[in-house]
Amino acid sequence: MTRIRRTATAAAALAFTAAATAVLGVAGPASAHVTVNPKEATQGGYARVAFRVPNESDTASTTKLEVVLPENAPVGSVSTMPVPGWTVAMEKRKVDPPIEVHGSPITEAVSKITWTATGDAAVKPGQFQEFPVSMGPLPKVDSMVFKTLQTYSDGNISRWIDEQAPGGEEPESPAPVLNLTAAAPGGSAAPASAAAVAAPDDDDDDEDGNGLAVGLGVAGLVAGLAGLVLGGLAFTRTRREPVAKS
Repeated sequence: MTRIRRTATAAAALAFTAAATAVLGVAGPASAHVTVNPKEATQGGYARVAFRVPNESDTASTTKLEVVLPENAPVGSVSTMPVPGWTVAMEKRKVDPPIEVHGSPITEAVSKITWTATGDAAVKPGQFQEFPVSMGPLPKVDSMVFKTLQTYSDGNISRWIDEQAPGGEEPESPAPVLNLTAAAPGGSAAPASAAAVAAPDDDDDDEDGNGLAVGLGVAGLVAGLAGLVLGGLAFTRTRREPVAKS
């Protein structure tokens, strides 16, 4: 009887441990980096995007963000949305040939946007901040790569500047990428919808991954609790069964 009781208890403990591991394991944060959201827009149109900046340091805060616009994909109109506690500055460069915006040639384009925290507005450990930008007309290229520098209060700089090779694995420090799709034939690219302007889309991969992780975690917990209950029943039954006399 003692052996049966030990076996039932051990099985229940293993099942519960497995369930707890599943829940805790999927809840851990993945490696975070600066991204642009949404990830896709239409060539020739206007887009409202947000550079999402998570703070990866355990001890320092993010105090500055520098986003470089690609030279091979100039944009005629770039404007920023105020971020409380942050100042913004834009640098421009000459464009040759000029960009045509609403029938007028533009000879200068924004080359870099720099946000700097003031007071206590820095992005602290465990937090993230979004920096919204409206831009357009978007160039007729497959993607725009925004090389980004993230400066911390301790002087360290995270350089999100690596470009991913076609079909290759994601680099260690990937630059934010906005994929551009061609406008529908015969149609015209329109500015972002009111819903999109109100709030940029969340990272679809993050949402899908978190939903799946939560589902798997719940399933694992249910399985573990079921094992614990079965183990308890087995233990109770062994206590009630009479011991066979030799």
